[in-house]
Amino acid sequence: MAKSATATRDDKAGAQPGKPVEKASKSIIKAASKAPSSAVSALGDNAVTGIFTRSIDFLNDVRSEMRKVVTPSWNEVRSMTTVVILTVFAFAAFFYVVDGILGHAVRALLHLLGGTQ
Repeated sequence: MAKSATATRDDKAGAQPGKPVEKASKSIIKAASKAPSSAVSALGDNAVTGIFTRSIDFLNDVRSEMRKVVTPSWNEVRSMTTVVILTVFAFAAFFYVVDGILGHAVRALLHLLGGTQ
């Protein structure tokens, strides 16, 4: 008798949580089987409007960013150009000196090792 009462309690305890899970899984399976067709139709309907909306948003963002751009004056352009030209010449001189020093060092090393006469 004790075994049957325990079995009944186990059946009740095991059956109750299983029912909502079974219902939920059945509804998920039904929704999943219906989803691809509805998702494709939703994509087909909204794909063109989505691209159009995103393009308009992009162009609005470009326009708002272009409003923030400040055109430099002629004096600013001239001074920045001078800075760039002077910097290029300074780096050219630096690399000319470094190249000469390294070239002389390599030639001296090769002469020392007997590689060049």
